[in-house]
Amino acid sequence: MPFEADLAHALDRTTESLEPDITTFLSGAVERGRSRRRRRRAGVAAGVGVCAAIAAAALVIPGTIAGMRSSGSDIEPAAQAMPRTAISDTQMIQALEQTLPGGRFSQVTGQSNNPADPSAGYVANAGLVVDDGQGAAYVGVSAVRLKLPLRDGDGLSCERTPPRAKGDTCKVSELPSSAAVPGGALVMSEQNAAEHPARADTARRWTITVTLKSTGAQLQLVEWNSTGGGSDGTTPKPTRATPPLTEQQVVAALTGPVWAPILGAVG
Repeated sequence: MPFEADLAHALDRTTESLEPDITTFLSGAVERGRSRRRRRRAGVAAGVGVCAAIAAAALVIPGTIAGMRSSGSDIEPAAQAMPRTAISDTQMIQALEQTLPGGRFSQVTGQSNNPADPSAGYVANAGLVVDDGQGAAYVGVSAVRLKLPLRDGDGLSCERTPPRAKGDTCKVSELPSSAAVPGGALVMSEQNAAEHPARADTARRWTITVTLKSTGAQLQLVEWNSTGGGSDGTTPKPTRATPPLTEQQVVAALTGPVWAPILGAVG
């Protein structure tokens, strides 16, 4: 399935549809995307790739859409704060590529944030398809800053009503304070099937969210075992059994030197 085709169907955060507010968000994002720099995305109208990156990865972007929450969930979305400084699409893309060494990249997209202009968005993100020889897989990442004090919200709590579908998993752990993570961090790890009940050929996504307690800076990395996101029959079939990176590798990368400048810029 062409990458662009995922856009119309991939806008879900828990393999369920989002509230109708997503339409307003995407319309604005497409228009804003037309003025942003693009690279290595020939043949796609400017701005569409940015939305497709978010959609295909099913990134959870707290507070981007006012009042939005996961369908069927009574957890309030995390409140978003203004990033300290701007982060460019190029920075996000380069950091993501460095997180996946040795792979061949395609369908690369990125979006800058703009702290000086809230209407342009507080979220910096990047997405790509990586082929490391084990099968092509879509990977996306976003960077935001949450308001302090932190409270339950996306990327901070596994609580959900109704409960998650059978086979889907979620856990929250903590990283102690260290030189790399001053004040410590919350780590939320999720695994979701693209459709339920899941079959042998159902694609899955793995989501790791790292939130710094001291600043509210949050990085979220989403990996699929297919070339794009979606739900039900719209998701490409799996190309591999596991994601490109393990949970431990993702956490180490997001709290390591490659992402330290972006965490600092966000929070």
